[in-house]
Amino acid sequence: MKLLILLFFILPHLVIWGDSIDSILIWPGDAPGETKGEVPPEKVIPAKNADDVLRISNVSKPTITFFPADPKIANQSAVLVCPGGAYNILAYQHEGTDVCKWLNSFGVTAVLLKYRVPRRNEREKHEAPLQDAQRAMRLIRRDAKEFNVNPNKVGILGFSAGGNLAVMASTEFKKKTYPFIDSADKLSCRPDFSLLIYPAYLVDRKERKQLFPAIQVSPECPPCFFAHTGDDHVPAEGSALLYLALERAGVIGNELHLYPFGGHGYGMNKSGKMVATWPSRAQDWMNTMGWLNK
Repeated sequence: MKLLILLFFILPHLVIWGDSIDSILIWPGDAPGETKGEVPPEKVIPAKNADDVLRISNVSKPTITFFPADPKIANQSAVLVCPGGAYNILAYQHEGTDVCKWLNSFGVTAVLLKYRVPRRNEREKHEAPLQDAQRAMRLIRRDAKEFNVNPNKVGILGFSAGGNLAVMASTEFKKKTYPFIDSADKLSCRPDFSLLIYPAYLVDRKERKQLFPAIQVSPECPPCFFAHTGDDHVPAEGSALLYLALERAGVIGNELHLYPFGGHGYGMNKSGKMVATWPSRAQDWMNTMGWLNK
């Protein structure tokens, strides 16, 4: 790590602000609970056309990739970005790298999480990814000084399944999901704030009356920003019910945006619909909450 940072500063022609630094393996060995041979080799599936998305599948060696903010505008906040993909693939560009560049544009250091997919046999769909997310949050805090990040200004942002992962990280931060590894695991894995963009798997698609029992809200949960649409096949009731649960628990600072149209999976794409303004609303919320203060 120290050599990597040294190279970053003395060889500026290799890395410029807003570009990513080499990916860091989350786990020093095999990820917890992994069965060798269960998952084929990792594969990148390019977008076939303008309407398609870049996908990554078969991830067994999860990583984080830092996108440092320009020091001229850096506000010492960082956000862990969790792409969606039904816990089967990762939509790595329009819900990943493009999001990191957007965060960089207003001084936030972005950290892109490549978590384990597809779903592991005989494990809850979010179980392995939550281990990855918790470890990633701790690694960000461990290396905060090196990346000009305030360890008390580390948030999480997720889309669809990645939004579900962000929800689980925001509600299950007291749960020990993997054995102690090193000093990083002494640090908190609780996000300081959460941005949830069309989060999935919060309610039953037919009943839509209450959150799934796995979503346990407490007064210690971080404040959340939501963006969802009424015509999304992932029910917007999930975002609305979680917003209400946070409010009832006494969590201060939540913001909910429900748009009529826009569907699902738009990420950073400019659709021409009102939902495409969610990045501006999210930036306003982060500013209002003080996360963009230097």
